[in-house]
Amino acid sequence: MPVQTVWKGSISFGLVSIPVRLVSATQEKDVSFRQVHAADGGRIRYKRVCEAGGHEVAYADIAKGYELPGGQLVVLTDEDFEDLPITSSRSVEVLGFVPFSQIDPTSLNRAYYAEPTGDTKPYALLRDSLERSGRVGVVKVALRNKERLAVLRSFEGTLIVQTMLWPDEIRKPEFDFLGEDIEVRKQEMAMAESYIDTLSGDFDPDEYHDDYREALLKVVEAKAEGAEVIAAPEAEPAEGKVVDLMEALRRSVEEAKQNRAAGKADAEEAPAPAKKTAKKAAAKRKSA
Repeated sequence: MPVQTVWKGSISFGLVSIPVRLVSATQEKDVSFRQVHAADGGRIRYKRVCEAGGHEVAYADIAKGYELPGGQLVVLTDEDFEDLPITSSRSVEVLGFVPFSQIDPTSLNRAYYAEPTGDTKPYALLRDSLERSGRVGVVKVALRNKERLAVLRSFEGTLIVQTMLWPDEIRKPEFDFLGEDIEVRKQEMAMAESYIDTLSGDFDPDEYHDDYREALLKVVEAKAEGAEVIAAPEAEPAEGKVVDLMEALRRSVEEAKQNRAAGKADAEEAPAPAKKTAKKAAAKRKSA
């Protein structure tokens, strides 16, 4: 199934123009449901009804209204949006290049692959120069009639445009506890750091799974096949209530070490991947 083009234009790299199209780099795999009548399974549909006249309104007749503080509405049409001077509607405007580590992950939003639609040499030049510099481009691009701040970065041989929130869209943390003078003992800090060290390692995204979605799909499949749905057993409550912080940290470290050791044992007992087995068999045939 072809990936839908979200935006088409060019990246301006100095005086070099790189034609690209943007496609979504992610897809959410949530289990979607339809609202139905519980009695007979009939689909529930919604109508667009005008409050003023009580009549149904076609989608083509719907405009955007901005409510003023006094309650009055300013109605905007598609022509009003087309007249807005958005310079980045057909180009990714590079504002500068910065270290990626200086960008707060809180501000990062949707990611899009930039696929070249013309000569690939300028595309590869920009991609490779970004990798060698260790920096990302801070850019502006207009998506869906809205100008957005974004970063332009290299990723697995491609360029990615990842939108960001504007600085005034990020809330400042204002909580009462931030003004408290909290004292942490050295022993507690050492135990907490030990727990972090025990679970430290390289990030492998394939190690993580959406257990809830997998279980939900099994429930759906069982319902479809007419089988009885058996609920998963609940986890047994921990024995005793740990109140002391040091004791809780100590138990956490021990449990983490046990889980890490069990995980290594399971990995050693697991059969080798099919690709490696096939390579070994081919090597034996070659030597024979």
